[in-house]
Amino acid sequence: QVQLVESGGGLVQPGGSLRLSCAASGFTFSSYDMGWFRQAPGKEREFVAVISWNGGHTDYVDSVKGRFTISRDNAKNTVHLQMNSLKPEDTAVYYCTRRRLGGKYDYWGQGTQVTVSS
Repeated sequence: QVQLVESGGGLVQPGGSLRLSCAASGFTFSSYDMGWFRQAPGKEREFVAVISWNGGHTDYVDSVKGRFTISRDNAKNTVHLQMNSLKPEDTAVYYCTRRRLGGKYDYWGQGTQVTVSS
């Protein structure tokens, strides 16, 4: 079965960095676009970034452009989110997700907490 397992979250000071990882299994990873979403307390889940199946195309929500970088390693079935210059408003649970043909996100990990605070 499809499994997505996130790791790398934690507590970091404003201006700091974290690198999230998502280990995928149960499907042909290199055939799917992969994405990251986040959900802050009291808010709806929002799109953060997506990367195409071969890594050739990426897209980001405006609020993280220039600070976050999504990447993938198809040999290791992993997708990463490098987060730099973190701000308190980046505090959220971050979720890894698979995007199927047609654009819908169909499988989700359990999430990893990122807290940006001094």
